[in-house]
Amino acid sequence: MTTGLSEKTCIVTGAGQGIGRAIAQALTDAGAMVIAVDLSRGPLTDWTSAAGVKSALVDVTDPAAVAQLAAQHPAASVLVNCVGVVATGTVLDSNAAELERSFRINVGSMANTIQAFLPAMLARRDGSIINIASVVSSIKAAPDRFVYATTKAAVIGLTKSVAMDFVGDGIRCNAICPGTVESPSLHQRMAAQPDPVAALAAFTARQPMGRIGQPEEIARIVVMLASGDADFMTGSAIVIDGGMSL
Repeated sequence: MTTGLSEKTCIVTGAGQGIGRAIAQALTDAGAMVIAVDLSRGPLTDWTSAAGVKSALVDVTDPAAVAQLAAQHPAASVLVNCVGVVATGTVLDSNAAELERSFRINVGSMANTIQAFLPAMLARRDGSIINIASVVSSIKAAPDRFVYATTKAAVIGLTKSVAMDFVGDGIRCNAICPGTVESPSLHQRMAAQPDPVAALAAFTARQPMGRIGQPEEIARIVVMLASGDADFMTGSAIVIDGGMSL
């Protein structure tokens, strides 16, 4: 039974669509006050008004913009970092600019939000930070995902470092490592392939369970980590991948 969310203010980045949107909705349904953050107004406007969710248009790779967001929501005790980008290719296909961009979005954005929201959490000795990593990281390799896997491995390292540094201060920091999950981003990548139907079959086949995960399945784990039910959990990298990493 999930406990304590009715008193929580939750920040969810990357909340315009996909996993981020499902997380924001699930936290709202669990009674939390959610601030859904995204770079684009369109995806936020499409659903937040109807759901009664507050929204904020913020570039989380900009430390000043994130600091302003934190100043506007000093009571936030749950931070969910769900911003990310998928780069394709091997190490020979990648370049410094692409690597820098992915680190700035996938890792730097999380460092920015944690640096901005953590001081107030420390002052209250109450904070749950949840970072969306990936099973394609330090857990498992996938073909043509050199940059992506490198940055998501860094997210796991970031998570464990924050968890260790503040374990005695009322702060918990955990990561979730999904396998292939239904999302607009996934469909865009499939549509860019010469044979989208074959691409869907290939993505599906990566999970021994024989299906792609649903955003709501990731969101349920976030709700648990945000709540008092996970008070004894920190530094974990929770795999939810349909058996992909077996």
